[in-house]
Amino acid sequence: MNTHFWLNLLFTVLGLVVLALGLWGLINKESFAQEKIGQISTDPMLVFVMLGLVLSTLCLSGCVGALRENCCLLQVFSATVLLLVAAQVLAAIVAYSLQGQIEGYLRSGMLAAMVRYQDDLDLRFITDEIQIGLQCCGADNYRDWEVNMYYNCSAPGVLSCGVPATCCVDPLENGTVWNSQCGVGSQQLDEFSAQSVIFLGGCLGGMSRWIEQHTGLIGAVGIVLLGVQIITLFITTRLMDNIHYDIIISTGVKLQYNI
Repeated sequence: MNTHFWLNLLFTVLGLVVLALGLWGLINKESFAQEKIGQISTDPMLVFVMLGLVLSTLCLSGCVGALRENCCLLQVFSATVLLLVAAQVLAAIVAYSLQGQIEGYLRSGMLAAMVRYQDDLDLRFITDEIQIGLQCCGADNYRDWEVNMYYNCSAPGVLSCGVPATCCVDPLENGTVWNSQCGVGSQQLDEFSAQSVIFLGGCLGGMSRWIEQHTGLIGAVGIVLLGVQIITLFITTRLMDNIHYDIIISTGVKLQYNI
């Protein structure tokens, strides 16, 4: 029981932390305000809320079931974990068989994030981190930033025909000061001139290369996570067997005492 209890308690705390992070993000951005509540379904912080809620609820049922030796809760916990394992295996198979379509979904998602780049702080943060980490710009190339109303070449502002500073090869002036205007006018440059200022390649290509380079690591992480869930199932099954055995022994002792 101890191993099962402490393992589930650890993941319950982790789930609550993720849930609190998601709620903090939603509240901090005032996503529950009347004028923004209609867009909450597309808020990235909602993923943290749902993940934290599911993880904490599931693991809490495992904790209580182990602590109270409640077979009903343990059976619910085991069935849910088994469904999650099956869903993950099925998702991996579907993802492998639909690689081409997934790239299309990623392209659509990134272009949508670029459209809302100035209006959603979460999407802006994610887009910036991807462009900095992969040294890329846009979905397929730097001219994709034309989809953003502020970077569109027909826009009246100073950002017109530009790209974000996270696209720049060297956004730091003298290695110390961040130049937020380093990408201004980059869309008007040809590729030969632009390559010294910004990254030309799109982030979808960068993602593909990153996945190819880290296939072993991704596979290892997936196997470890799957293994933890299978081990948890095994421990839960053993715990339920022990509870049933104790009930049988206790019932037998009571019958002998009554006789």
